[in-house]
Amino acid sequence: MAQPDTKKIFFENLSGAGKAIAVLTSGGDAQGMNAAVRAVVRMGLYVGAKVYFIHEGYQGMVDGGENIKEATWESVSSMLQVGGTVIGSARCKEFRSHEGRLKAAHNLVQQGITNLCVIGGDGSLTGANLFREEWSGLLGELVDQGLIEADAVQKYSALHIVGMVGSIDNDFCGTDMTIGTDSALHRIIEVVDAIMTTAQSHQRTFVLEVMGRHCGYLALVSALACGADWVLIPEMPPEDGWEDKMCQKLSATRSRGTRLNIIIVAEGSIDRHGKPITSNYLKELVVKCLGFDTRVTILGHVQRGGTPSAFDRILASRMGVEAVLALLETTANTPACVVSLCGNQSVRLPLMECVQMTQEVQKAMDEKRFEEAVKLRGRSFENNLKTYKLLAHRKPESELPTSNFNVAVLNVGAPAAGMNAAVRSAVRVGISEGHKMFAVSDGFEGFYKGQIKEIKWADVGGWTGQGGSLLGTKRTLPAKHVDKIAEQMRMHNINALLVVGGFEAFLSLLELLTARGKYDEFCVPMVMVPATVSNNVPGSDLSIGADTALNAITTTCDRIKQSASGTKRRVFIIETMGGYCGYLASVGGLAAGADAAYIYEEPFDIRDLQANVEHLTEKMKTSIQRGLVLRNENSNENYTTDFIYQLYSEEGKGVFDSRKNVLGHMQQGGAPSPFDRNFGTKISAKAMQWVTKKLTETFRQDEGRVFANTEDSCCLLGMRRRALVFQPVVQLKEHTDFVHRIPKEQWWLKLRPLMKILAKYKTSYDVSDSGQLEHVVRNRPKESDASVAM
Repeated sequence: MAQPDTKKIFFENLSGAGKAIAVLTSGGDAQGMNAAVRAVVRMGLYVGAKVYFIHEGYQGMVDGGENIKEATWESVSSMLQVGGTVIGSARCKEFRSHEGRLKAAHNLVQQGITNLCVIGGDGSLTGANLFREEWSGLLGELVDQGLIEADAVQKYSALHIVGMVGSIDNDFCGTDMTIGTDSALHRIIEVVDAIMTTAQSHQRTFVLEVMGRHCGYLALVSALACGADWVLIPEMPPEDGWEDKMCQKLSATRSRGTRLNIIIVAEGSIDRHGKPITSNYLKELVVKCLGFDTRVTILGHVQRGGTPSAFDRILASRMGVEAVLALLETTANTPACVVSLCGNQSVRLPLMECVQMTQEVQKAMDEKRFEEAVKLRGRSFENNLKTYKLLAHRKPESELPTSNFNVAVLNVGAPAAGMNAAVRSAVRVGISEGHKMFAVSDGFEGFYKGQIKEIKWADVGGWTGQGGSLLGTKRTLPAKHVDKIAEQMRMHNINALLVVGGFEAFLSLLELLTARGKYDEFCVPMVMVPATVSNNVPGSDLSIGADTALNAITTTCDRIKQSASGTKRRVFIIETMGGYCGYLASVGGLAAGADAAYIYEEPFDIRDLQANVEHLTEKMKTSIQRGLVLRNENSNENYTTDFIYQLYSEEGKGVFDSRKNVLGHMQQGGAPSPFDRNFGTKISAKAMQWVTKKLTETFRQDEGRVFANTEDSCCLLGMRRRALVFQPVVQLKEHTDFVHRIPKEQWWLKLRPLMKILAKYKTSYDVSDSGQLEHVVRNRPKESDASVAM
């Protein structure tokens, strides 16, 4: 099996011996902080450093004593799934004073700590940078006061700081997602989904107030994820006269037969004159103007609570490991950095550049430069706002362009959560661009049978939160019925195809591309949007549906592990889906805190199994009570789930007992996660805009028809590292293992050593992508909006 050609660096080159690292959480808590703390502690210990907890944030640093404790491997066990921060967080006025920072410096020097990992918001990180700048002066004062020896100044001459942003508001510039944001979106969407059922029963309007005093990210993305009728955010106050427009929109939605309206408002929303727009004002407005039965729900601290999502656990674990690597590589001249997420990659950015950019956003808002404030938030935020406006507000027929093009949308392959959000987005963007949209039921099977009908704007209302495939989907490939499909294309005058699906969709486009030689009907723009829980489509790092499946696996693993609490030591063997692709087992294992994950891409034999059993036995003899082992369904035809279960049961006798679970189709069902709703919405909107561009380019005026027969007119739109990229499907053939239906190179294999390190295995870790300090980019190139996710 071909492995990624990467530079692997062993940890002997990155030794932390003799170093002391302290980790603290400061400011407001956020789900996922514990995963970050766990990763910092275990990675720090792994490289030979001493690691300390600083309890209660900066207050604990100032107070010292029992607040600064050395951490052990076991002290971070069973905290991955816990919300909030178990080491405590407090806002500290004393640290803002010089005297407070002097006390903090004394307490750190006493423990020999010169490396700080700070998890918090921009205020916490700014404070840390000031502390770093003052460090040598503070040590000089401590010597003058006789509190430390003179040689300590030389020994502890520099304070190194790495930040991780923990904030549910996602209000920090330079990173696509902050720790806690995805979990907060989960809480909001859970409430919205629940409210929708009661609102429909009574034909009610609901006003939901979400957190975001200065940043409207949660409001905007949750509105995008649930298809809210109206959204209000601090960065973009509505134009004067917005009240009438909003009421007209709500009334028009009801007149089309919809039984509910959802308005989402960020707590810091204002109008163009700086007057607050409150949830109660919105309720009174709707009642007064429309007479609709209206209710207000203020979510408050519910958004901060609950268990972290799979995304936040993985993000925090990756950031925690990257933070330790950054501390190991730092020198006296290295500026304080923040570990950040850009697209699908972890990056390091100068802390103060990010803080200054974040402050510029607020300044722009204070000075009523709202367009600029949106731009400064980053391309992700700007793209979210544009997409929301495009999908939520239907233009009058008179304002729509008339393209006279017919575009068909269909689902192919197994169902995946988020498919319906992708179809809704495609349909509405297509209609906005003047196309006539057609929905094909049951994939290519429905296509050749003629199950094709026009689909309108209102037909896809409420689709974002629906699981499965409302259009219907089948695995049938088109090759056998290509003549009938060509006939249907001709009958309905289909000028372009948008296919949402998994590996079968990829194969289908290859077959249709081949059929172009015989049938002109297939000489039209064709684009595929990847949607499969297996995440095995070549040309894309992520697929719609994979995040929902990961959350199902993570939640189930949490429950399974909890079932053994208070009992004797137990190991659970859990089988995941994915075909031959080990994405769900590997990344799910990282999110759930697994001890091992067996996959096809990384061959294993009986010796590996024996080593894993022995490793678990050793851990079980200490304080670890529960073990978790994941196995991809097709990882090995002989070492089956039953075989591994029996092996662990036999070899673990006297130390632990074993249980097995096959998760099955529960990984494919359920409502889509916020990530999948937004990924599906945004990637599909981009695909439809590409279709429009290609239709214009390939329309032959003299013949009055579309004719597209070049390679680049049949593409897959995928997320590659930091960018959304259109790739001709024919060029992806050489990167595909067709026998096992997986890409030949898979980025997530780099995360497997991370899982092993956090489970106390000795291994190597690929740091070829680490170590480069980048700079904050104000406006990334248009193509690189890879925060596609969110």
